[in-house]
Amino acid sequence: MKTLTLAAALWLGLAMGAVAQSDDIRQTIRSQLDAFKSDDFATAYDYASPTIKNVFRNPEMFGHMVQHGYPMVWRPGAVVFLDIEERDGRIFQPVMIEDRSGKVHVLEYKMIQIENEWQIDGVRLLDSDGAIA
Repeated sequence: MKTLTLAAALWLGLAMGAVAQSDDIRQTIRSQLDAFKSDDFATAYDYASPTIKNVFRNPEMFGHMVQHGYPMVWRPGAVVFLDIEERDGRIFQPVMIEDRSGKVHVLEYKMIQIENEWQIDGVRLLDSDGAIA
């Protein structure tokens, strides 16, 4: 009985940790989307990983890329978070985002944790069935 209780407690602890992780990841993405909505590219850039910051160098270049490459992220309508996936030790958060015309896009956010903070390490557009667009 003690073994069963211990196993149940361990499982519950792991499940609660996964829920907290998912909430933190989703809040990071929500916060970046909110920053884009108000054209606050500096704040949106803060949620990007060092790898992304190295590619785009500054908030203005980053904002320009998002405006022209991911307009649904720059001006999102409805946002729905799908189930987080772990593949090869990496965390991916699929997100359905409705654009201004009402079209729904599925994007996959690659997330990394640096110093206990979740950062966005890449975004790619998927087809509605989850394949790379």
